[in-house]
Amino acid sequence: MNEDFINYIWSNKLYDFKGLSVNGTGEIIKVINTGTRNTDSGPDFFNARIMIGNTIWAGNVEIHVNSSDWMIHKHHKDEAYDNIILHVVYMDDKPVFRRNKERIPTVELKDKIEEKAIERYDSFIKSKAWIACENQIASIDRFTVFSWLETLCIERLEEKADAISKRLKNTELDFSEIFYRQLGRNFGFNTNSEAFELLTKSLPFSIVGKHIDRMDQLEALFFGQAGMLKGPLTDDYPQLLYNEYIFLQKKYNLVPVEEKLWRFMRMRPSNFPTTRISQFTHLLHSASGLLNQILEHKKLNELYALFDVHASDYWHNHSFFDRPSKPKSTRLGMASVDILLINTIIPFTFIYGKVFNEEGVQDKALKWYEQIKPEKNKITTKFTSFGLNIDNAKHSQAVIQLKKNYCDKKRCLHCRFGHVLISGS
Repeated sequence: MNEDFINYIWSNKLYDFKGLSVNGTGEIIKVINTGTRNTDSGPDFFNARIMIGNTIWAGNVEIHVNSSDWMIHKHHKDEAYDNIILHVVYMDDKPVFRRNKERIPTVELKDKIEEKAIERYDSFIKSKAWIACENQIASIDRFTVFSWLETLCIERLEEKADAISKRLKNTELDFSEIFYRQLGRNFGFNTNSEAFELLTKSLPFSIVGKHIDRMDQLEALFFGQAGMLKGPLTDDYPQLLYNEYIFLQKKYNLVPVEEKLWRFMRMRPSNFPTTRISQFTHLLHSASGLLNQILEHKKLNELYALFDVHASDYWHNHSFFDRPSKPKSTRLGMASVDILLINTIIPFTFIYGKVFNEEGVQDKALKWYEQIKPEKNKITTKFTSFGLNIDNAKHSQAVIQLKKNYCDKKRCLHCRFGHVLISGS
């Protein structure tokens, strides 16, 4: 038994109302309103309305496993708890008092809680399965599933938006710079995300923008800052980039990142960072004012057109400078574009609408999620095997949020699926 469970029982009224009375006095209690859950310091529930005997009380409610926890938590010394109208506990092992020595009405739920709810909750908490409800999740009605996935997707989007907001505050709301860094980081596709982020930080967008129309200079800046342009170079293409970079490096006093940061092991050549860097520069070059274009577009296929880019021809048969290799595709694949849309484009569009209070822009971002195919990874595959339908990126983002923020942390009481299964509703 824990306090979180007692809070859950109280707020959802999963107890026997008959004979609910104040310990010590026997006065009958009628719960009119359980109050609003407080997630900060202070009483657990605000603005509750309780009838004790013939008198209606309005105020706050405090929850504990044992009534003696009141003393352990030193509430008897805190004026914030003087207006508690009811003390709700699992076991009333000791009477408690306000600072003025008045005894606080206490109700014990030990024999009032539905036994099945306790058993279900206990089984979830002790479960060692991948998710606690994997054998029951398929039984949840479609409306509950749909509405909860909708909420989870927005919750995940809000978290991403909050992370972006913090970065924006550090740059005085420089959307272009932060968008450029975030897009660059995600061009690393996990394996090289840290290296890509360091690369974009070492090369501010204010500098990139001055050379956006010159593909040779743009690639020279990025490959040079990536630490990959080191002489002597034999092929014409890298030698041209090297010469451009030496000039630009001195002009802007640039310090490149370390080449050893880039990872090539256990990757397909089409995913090598050399190819990704070239694709990234081509995207910036071909879609000048990329962020503005994204915000102006309404249709998803228009976004796909923006991201239809290739690396330079040199990388068709090279994976490293001066080292020929087997021919490969250098086009940014559809699956990669989807990942960029999911992790960068949509969150940025959403936060832009949020910052400037444009609900239409936020709605557009959510609609794009619905039109993108669901991600295929361990989490989505597992939930699908349990009978959960994952039809689009909105759903796949939702189950990722569900797994990481609820299932892994055993927050079943805060999960709508968990509530349905524990309460039996």
